[in-house]
Amino acid sequence: MSIKAFLSLSAVLSLSFGSSALAFDKATFFDAALCKPAYTTASATKMYDEAEKLAKADMSLMTAAIYKLPGDFGRQGFKTSELVFAGLSFGVLVEGLRADDLAKAYQLKSDDLGSLLGTATKAYARALPKSAQPTADMGIVSIIARESAAFPGKTLLACEFVTNEDREAMKQLQGK
Repeated sequence: MSIKAFLSLSAVLSLSFGSSALAFDKATFFDAALCKPAYTTASATKMYDEAEKLAKADMSLMTAAIYKLPGDFGRQGFKTSELVFAGLSFGVLVEGLRADDLAKAYQLKSDDLGSLLGTATKAYARALPKSAQPTADMGIVSIIARESAAFPGKTLLACEFVTNEDREAMKQLQGK
């Protein structure tokens, strides 16, 4: 093989692996919204650090940092190009009002706490099994899907950590 052919092949392989690596990294964001791996402060920090390398956060909502990435990195027919960090949650904004579809795809159940004080028009959740709860004595990690006026025309799919104290306070506010 000539040096010119070798350099051309190397450039093609480099570009191919480079875009595969980028696609893999973006797919990792969608996986993280599904609590894969289970939420920990270390995994959330890693996702945040990676997002910071790829885009600048939109902080206009004051309650969430939204990162718009180039290109779709959704899965299973769900399109997304936006990451969300809000409180102790990490997720993606799925295009369209798709909470019902996300609930079916990821075995989520209706979550009355998610619609607290009108914050969500539709709310679904599924707590991770006890073996995947990083700090069950402090709170619960769940996969959630919510439609809300805060994200018009989009649905939040996220891995969410709620402290036991916050969960009890939300239940009391709803009279449960």
